[in-house]
Amino acid sequence: MILGISGKARLYLYAGAADMRKGFDGLSGLVINKLMQDPLSGDIFIFINRTRTLIKLLVWDQTGFAIWHKRLERGTFEMPDIDPATNSVEISRQKLMLILEGISLKNIRIRKRFSIENS
Repeated sequence: MILGISGKARLYLYAGAADMRKGFDGLSGLVINKLMQDPLSGDIFIFINRTRTLIKLLVWDQTGFAIWHKRLERGTFEMPDIDPATNSVEISRQKLMLILEGISLKNIRIRKRFSIENS
């Protein structure tokens, strides 16, 4: 699977169950009203349905909105631990790839790497 994600884009996973009938306008409304974010920021907003078999990513790419959509034929997407008091959680690109590939998030150990934020 190829999914180009800019290193500068932040990824926000919506904590609630999203109605996958929503398109560009409906998902943008969730970003504004539930996540309290700007859908035109260039950040990536991730939505998963109640049964965790569908996922949509919404992003503004300076010329318009794009939606990436995946449906599982078997299994479910794993949700990371999310504080019930919040509507979303910021996740890393790596964690998104693990979710998309069906790798258990609970068994992953992340080894130390250089990061500008950590220096």
